[in-house]
Amino acid sequence: MPQKDRCFIYAKDIMTISGRSKTYAYSILKKVKVFFNKPEHQMVTVEEYASFHGIPLDVLKKYLT
Repeated sequence: MPQKDRCFIYAKDIMTISGRSKTYAYSILKKVKVFFNKPEHQMVTVEEYASFHGIPLDVLKKYLT
């Protein structure tokens, strides 16, 4: 069965991509939510994270598989 692309990004993904701590990853997720004016309970999409950091989406998705 083909693997589907992921919709959301998690703190663990950010830790892997950046090589930084869990605390840093959660602070980045919070900054992205503030930037996109999202309530705290909503999740951050891969597209929002890529847009916030200026990372091409196809490059980011290579780290999420």
